[in-house]
Order: sequence, then structure tokens, then C-alpha cells
Amino acid sequence: MGPVSVAPVEIERPESSEAPFQVPEPDVPWVTLVHNDPVNLMSYVTYVFQTYFGYSKSKATKLMKDVHHKGRAVVSSGTREEMERDVQAMHGYGLWATLSQDR
Repeated sequence: MGPVSVAPVEIERPESSEAPFQVPEPDVPWVTLVHNDPVNLMSYVTYVFQTYFGYSKSKATKLMKDVHHKGRAVVSSGTREEMERDVQAMHGYGLWATLSQDR
């Protein structure tokens, strides 16, 4: 038997045309918006904000007044998952709520 020949192994390298590594932008927070509706009493909306979010009576009242007079108020902010949870909770209380990315 003679000497064994081994074929060279080629290593694939990324092409130089690929985009360089980019640092991702920081996450933009999400917000929960509660909207005005003709059904719920203002005292009930204040109660929900105090009960669910743990807001003081004065903060809950201010947010309720924003909902009533401005048509909506931002009641919480955080990750998308947290805001989805808060929106579901508001729906459970019978309030009209949506989430949006805060820009």
C-alpha cells in the first residue's frame, strides 16, 4: 500500500457584501390606553384604576377625567406582553382598552 492522499477542506467564509453587525435600537415601550365609553360610570372607572393598578384615588381620578374629557388616557406602560395583560384585565372589568407602541 502506498501513501494516502487527503483532499484539502475548504472553509466557507461569509461574503464581504453582508451587512456589518448592527446594534439593535432600544425597545420602544408599549402603552395601555383606556377609551371613553357611554356605559361605565366615572366612579367605576376610578375604582378599576385603583383596584387593578394600585393607583391612589387622586391619580385614578385624574386618569378617569382624562378618559372622560379627552376620550382616552394612557394608564400603564411597559413591555408588549405586560400591556397585553393589562388590556385583557381592562376588558375583564368591562372597559374599552387597547395597546399601542409609544412613539
